[in-house]
Amino acid sequence: VAVCDPDNSAVLAEIERANQLTVKPYLATKSDIRKLLAEFYGFQSSITAAESHLARPLVDLGNLEQYVRISSTEEAASSDQHVTSAVDHMFNYAFEQRASDIHIEPKREQALVRLRIDGVLHTIYKLPKVVHAAVISRIKSLARMDIAEKRRPQDGRIKVDRSGQEAEIRVSTVPVAFGEKAVLRILDPDILFQDVENIGFSQRDLQVYQNFMTAPHGIFLVTGPTGSGKSTTLYSTLKQIATPEKNVVTVEDPVEMVHEEFNQIPVQPLLDVTFSTILRNILRQDPDIIMIGEIRDLDTAVNAIQAALTGHLVFSTLHTNDAVASISRLLDLGVQPFMIGSTLLGAMAQRLVRRICPHCSETYRISADELRGFGLPVTEEGEIELRRGKGCQQCRGTGYLGRCGIFEIFAMSDKIRKQISAGNSETEIRQTAREEGMTTLKEDAWCKVKSGITTPEEALRVTGGD
Repeated sequence: VAVCDPDNSAVLAEIERANQLTVKPYLATKSDIRKLLAEFYGFQSSITAAESHLARPLVDLGNLEQYVRISSTEEAASSDQHVTSAVDHMFNYAFEQRASDIHIEPKREQALVRLRIDGVLHTIYKLPKVVHAAVISRIKSLARMDIAEKRRPQDGRIKVDRSGQEAEIRVSTVPVAFGEKAVLRILDPDILFQDVENIGFSQRDLQVYQNFMTAPHGIFLVTGPTGSGKSTTLYSTLKQIATPEKNVVTVEDPVEMVHEEFNQIPVQPLLDVTFSTILRNILRQDPDIIMIGEIRDLDTAVNAIQAALTGHLVFSTLHTNDAVASISRLLDLGVQPFMIGSTLLGAMAQRLVRRICPHCSETYRISADELRGFGLPVTEEGEIELRRGKGCQQCRGTGYLGRCGIFEIFAMSDKIRKQISAGNSETEIRQTAREEGMTTLKEDAWCKVKSGITTPEEALRVTGGD
């Protein structure tokens, strides 16, 4: 039992009597105890109170620009508006844990609240069935969604002011077997708008990428699955190159995070405002730099290439497993080889690996053969000293805290242009890129394992199928 006064035998005796267990006291500070009480019991006290106050009306918002004022966890737990307090507490705890998503999943007897922290889902709370609907209604109210509509999927946004720091939460609800399921994507500007130097590039890859950032025109593609950090890379890039002398225009579906220095255009398919229709008109807006959320079809690809051919720098994304596969993807869409060779600057595949927690990091030794079993390109022999996290309070016992990118960047060259025009295979083009200095995802992952940034297990989890 954590106590701030281990010499208080009366308190220890009372705890033993109440629990019928032998108590072993551990010294802790009052502030740590208060924090843990708020973390583990604050939300539950709000939920318990909400069960007996569900007849009270939910608070609605006056207008779209209304902020949700998130209090500290201690304040949220003592609020009179119990459902509101529970939602505020959930939001606040998600921010404290650096979660990227909140999942509220109804089951037969209860609902689960899960947070995606550093890319992995953790069950944090369990909601009584009767409270689940009230919590969903509160969230839908904040997001300006139709509270009465429970049969159709809905989307909304919540603007959050947390201790003076603005952020946004993107809300999606869908009907499932036992009620409405909600997923809330947390859009934190501190994460989305980082310095490019801090997202995980090696010195070699950083130099190559910065050359692309300062190119006068052409297309650069970022590839990877959903959740691999593509938006963070592109937003961080635009933030760094957006100067008062540049007109930066983005076309997004949806706009992830509003930035004052960008002119951001949302795609609206119901109004026939698509990527391709916007791009057909965007050149009249005199852009210098264009960011396209995703190239999904031939029309969008051709319009992006046309923008690059007329002297604009274009950034976009594709869903491919590696960097060189972006060429095959463009060819599959129907783009002519000569258009790819004349406009494509290069492409970058990326993934996110969890960082070893610095608070509980320790060294250990492992054989090179074992490391090869993780699929890593190990050239060393014998035993190798690496690092791993033991698990502590700061990392919730996981051994990991935060995430870092791993990258694979290829730059267009005369030889690769000729190979594209000649119809060479993807394997042949990849071999040329390797000969010209491209580091693969697995190689970059191994570099970060050797550097003590991540672990072999994490490298395998992220790159195992690549």
